[in-house]
Amino acid sequence: MKRPDNGLPEDIRDHMRLMCDILALAFQTDKTRIATLLMCRDISGLFYPFLDVKLAHHLASHEDTTDAFMRINQFYMTQYAYLIDRLAAMPEGESTVLDNSCLVFMSNMWSGSNHDSTKVPVLTAGRLGGALETGRVLDYTLAGDENRRLCSFYLSLMDRMGVTLDRFGDATGRLDGI
Repeated sequence: MKRPDNGLPEDIRDHMRLMCDILALAFQTDKTRIATLLMCRDISGLFYPFLDVKLAHHLASHEDTTDAFMRINQFYMTQYAYLIDRLAAMPEGESTVLDNSCLVFMSNMWSGSNHDSTKVPVLTAGRLGGALETGRVLDYTLAGDENRRLCSFYLSLMDRMGVTLDRFGDATGRLDGI
């Protein structure tokens, strides 16, 4: 891997790839197995001329049914896919770094036009050393608020990582099916 140039990349595409590469290397070298990568702030004024989107990210999110906002989201999904591919290509024992990890991708809003965060999309990749089943869609939209808390999801993941807590945030229970 070529050493990156000094300073922050001017182009968000280069910056995202660099951040994903750093995270992948940290996992591969076992410097950490827990990381947060904030790809974009909630009120971002970031523009995407390479996507032919004329609105800043935050303003585009208020028009969340448009093709422009879909292109922005697709861009971020390609970054997630890039990180998944990087980890999947890194051997680790009899499996890969991805197999022994869990990547969580989410948004803080279901609908930017309605400022609706009553449900949020969450994607996971990786098997967490066999503790997670993959290739499924779990839909908690009809489970009721008490049975679909995001903090319950976190408790479920922590259990599978050997961290047992009675509560986390606003949750005391786990999500069924995780």
